[in-house]
Amino acid sequence: MGEFRVGDEEFELDGQPVRLLSGALHYFRVHEEQWGHRLAMLRAMGLNCVETYVPWNLHEPRPGETRDVAALGRFLDAAHAAGLWAIVRPGPYICAEWENGGLPHWLTGALGSRVRTRDPEYLAHVERWFGALLPQVVERQTDRGGPVIMVQVENEYGSYGSDQVYLRRLTDLLRELGVRVPLFTSDGPEDHMLTGGSVPGVLATANFGSQARSGFATLRRHQPKGPLMCMEFWCGWFDHWGAEHVVRDPADAAAALREILECGASVNLYMAHGGTNFAGWAGANRGGGDLHDGALLPDVTSYDYDAPVDEYGRATAKFWAFREVLARYADRPLPELPPTPPALEAPATAAIDTWVPLDEVTEALGDAERECGAPPTFEDLDVDRGLVRYRVDVPGPRQPHALRVRGLRDRAVVYVDGERAGVLTEDSPALPEPVAGPAAVELWVESLGRVNYGPLLAEPKGITGGVLHERQYLHGVRAAGLRLDAFEDTERVRGLLLSGRAPEGGAAGLYGGSVEVRGAGDAGLELPGFTRGFAWVNGFCLGRYWSAGPQESLYVPGPVLREGMNDVWVLEVEGAGAGASVRLA
Repeated sequence: MGEFRVGDEEFELDGQPVRLLSGALHYFRVHEEQWGHRLAMLRAMGLNCVETYVPWNLHEPRPGETRDVAALGRFLDAAHAAGLWAIVRPGPYICAEWENGGLPHWLTGALGSRVRTRDPEYLAHVERWFGALLPQVVERQTDRGGPVIMVQVENEYGSYGSDQVYLRRLTDLLRELGVRVPLFTSDGPEDHMLTGGSVPGVLATANFGSQARSGFATLRRHQPKGPLMCMEFWCGWFDHWGAEHVVRDPADAAAALREILECGASVNLYMAHGGTNFAGWAGANRGGGDLHDGALLPDVTSYDYDAPVDEYGRATAKFWAFREVLARYADRPLPELPPTPPALEAPATAAIDTWVPLDEVTEALGDAERECGAPPTFEDLDVDRGLVRYRVDVPGPRQPHALRVRGLRDRAVVYVDGERAGVLTEDSPALPEPVAGPAAVELWVESLGRVNYGPLLAEPKGITGGVLHERQYLHGVRAAGLRLDAFEDTERVRGLLLSGRAPEGGAAGLYGGSVEVRGAGDAGLELPGFTRGFAWVNGFCLGRYWSAGPQESLYVPGPVLREGMNDVWVLEVEGAGAGASVRLA
């Protein structure tokens, strides 16, 4: 493809000026069989480039144990086939509203705040990971005929830290491992962010959703030369469970895009197509304004982002508004849209006919129970996504006293002597009724997503303090993890459900059934009567559901469904209501 370089004022390809009209599309948030369609939608919108992050934790579940790193290479090949350049943002940290900002739980559990610094142990892990990952990028750079034109150094580092030694080491590492295309950083257009996150000699870019002229003016004060680029033009936003759905007016977003391009700048739409946080990989934020140390705000499963190409791959009003703006900057007529992916021909209701209590699910699929003096965290138990069952005894005889959890992350369903006693949260850590002794207490804690942004990145999950009866810690805690990964053994899950019984109204546990499909295609899975948990179709984990909203159904990619009978599993954590059902529509 030739040499791509950073000029004094513009990007250049083989000496000719080019403007990057890019869109973010994360390969890990889109079913692989749908990559081609989504990339074609970007081309039809008027884009010439695609940008993707790389989530470290998805590909290295344990130190030195990698999983399908080649997925990145396959996606870059698909982008090339679609006629798009590619920008790669390999991390190590990505934010992206993704679990732990892409950092593995085993890394942050061991190192805590030492991550994203010059710490030698942290850097050794990064060097090993990049050594496994970067051949997928290096082999596809433009000078080798591939689509990769730029690679990012870290991600929005100025929003987190100021370790210039760390940033320089990452920059050198990328070069040592063979990255020859231009490198860049991206930060908010604020003085402290640009001074904290930029690297001398590396192109700095800015992230914002509006006021392009002001943002670029700030960037120019820090970088007098080099192409202007908005690396994240926030044309929509993400949602949190229990909050209102966030949308941005298409005309307002199109006007902001037009302003960026009128400045002579390049742009990357964040997101062009958001996709889905399948398999429980959604992250979480912290409220509290600029400090980001307030209440936990878990992200929903959908990453639709109010993007111009919606979660189902359809063109929205924003798509057409953007296409009109971008067409003015195209060197040829824009291509027609690809055919719309098929949708489910007819709605269908699943027959939920078997149920296994949560305790039995944990005994069959979970880890062996461990006894500890104090409650172990999820990190201590090597649980990235899923649940931990904590069991502890209240000695007796003793009078009723308040039972509370100190340092709870994030939400616990509590049973006392087998009877449900309440749901605890960080903000409400005490049971509503006192507990007398002796008593057997069971706490089911689910991680609602690790923080992906701000100073509380790397905080542990589970119970980080202890269980208190009056002011006394209860010791001798037994803990067992139930990881979502366990459900990837589909034959084992099917065998467990065969041993199940008829569903009991209001109970937590694993529900199983089947649904007959005619005309397989994209669908939404509705779960009326269920409260909170995870859902699978044909062994494919769609992600978390929660009656708290605003998300009301889970996206089911068409390639997951098949003609005829399809398996449906629902892991209900809090307890389903009477008559709970499952519907594809």
